[in-house]
Amino acid sequence: MTLASTRYSPLYFLASLGAGGLTVTFFMWLMFWVPHPDQPVPIFENNLALLTQGTPLQQAMVLGAMAGIALFAFFNVKLLIWNLRQFADFRRSESYAAFAASNVGSQILAMPLALAMTVNVGFILGLTFVPGLWSVVEYLFPLALITFLAIGVLALRMLGGFIGARLAQGGFSCEANNSFAQMLPAFALSMVAVGLAAPSAMSGNATVAGVSIIASSFFMIAAVLIALVAGVLGLRSMMENGVNTEAAPTLMVVIPLMTVIGIAMLRMNHGLHVHFDVHGGAGETLMMLTRLLSVEVLFALFGVMVLSRVGYAAQFLSGTAASAGSYALVCPGVALSVLTHFWLNKGLVVAGLVAKFGVAYWAISGIAIALQLGMILLVWQLGRKHFTTLASPTVPA
Repeated sequence: MTLASTRYSPLYFLASLGAGGLTVTFFMWLMFWVPHPDQPVPIFENNLALLTQGTPLQQAMVLGAMAGIALFAFFNVKLLIWNLRQFADFRRSESYAAFAASNVGSQILAMPLALAMTVNVGFILGLTFVPGLWSVVEYLFPLALITFLAIGVLALRMLGGFIGARLAQGGFSCEANNSFAQMLPAFALSMVAVGLAAPSAMSGNATVAGVSIIASSFFMIAAVLIALVAGVLGLRSMMENGVNTEAAPTLMVVIPLMTVIGIAMLRMNHGLHVHFDVHGGAGETLMMLTRLLSVEVLFALFGVMVLSRVGYAAQFLSGTAASAGSYALVCPGVALSVLTHFWLNKGLVVAGLVAKFGVAYWAISGIAIALQLGMILLVWQLGRKHFTTLASPTVPA
């Protein structure tokens, strides 16, 4: 028996999400450090070329990236399966009705959020480890669109059920909404959007790319609208009532939201350029990524300041208190790492401000790697706290 199993919450889907995010951070190594001139993403054959013909440092990088992808993809899937089983039991329990009727009922959106991430992880596994995948990838894109649309419909139904019940019956406490916890549905929809955008960046079929762009745009707009409303309501309550200490990590949910929206926009812009004669310049891309990164840095500073003021780390990380919401801290660090890679490689390098593999390049890459390593340590610490077998039935408060 573990702490997570004795005090299950749908927020534990964020443990699966965090492992999936770390899988993506290792894929960034391959994405930007392995040459792949014949397709927009690195594939098994590109990795193999460096493993057989590259320098020892390049070979070590590829092996490290592949090992990291395999390890955290395993944890991503394992934790997703565990959560699906636990959630099924939780939904049949007597406490579920009260849960669904309260503010925290929106936490069920963590399920489609984690499902969408796992589909992305599956694609990364295929690109990294399956020989010849690119020869059949056009057949996979329609299946990917159908899968992400199904997850998107699930998310919309869950969100509609939550909002519909609150509008019809009331019961939503604005006083208890003193965090950004209600942005979780927006994050889920944005994860669907970035998955739907993938074929627009990689498919050679204009119809597939067009459907990808349209579907992704719908879910991205939905995510932005929900985030804006939830942000205003949450900030108002926090200014009046103070922040909910246990939910304080949600103050940085804007960071992963910006990253997935930014990647979705990059993917759609590529599809618009290749198939629909829309041409954006390097400066435009640099400015878009810089603005998104600026938002993320500001919310990171804001979140760290509040977490420090309320003593969150001393209570829920190193202390005896425990909260499934602690896993919400993994997403911002992962997202900052990923967007830093994109800002550097798709922004600064393409615009000619930083030389590829120069001193400045590795200095900025070092920031992304430091964030990545920090999140690995955080996941390890949280795993020990929440998923280690309890020595006694005593559960921390």
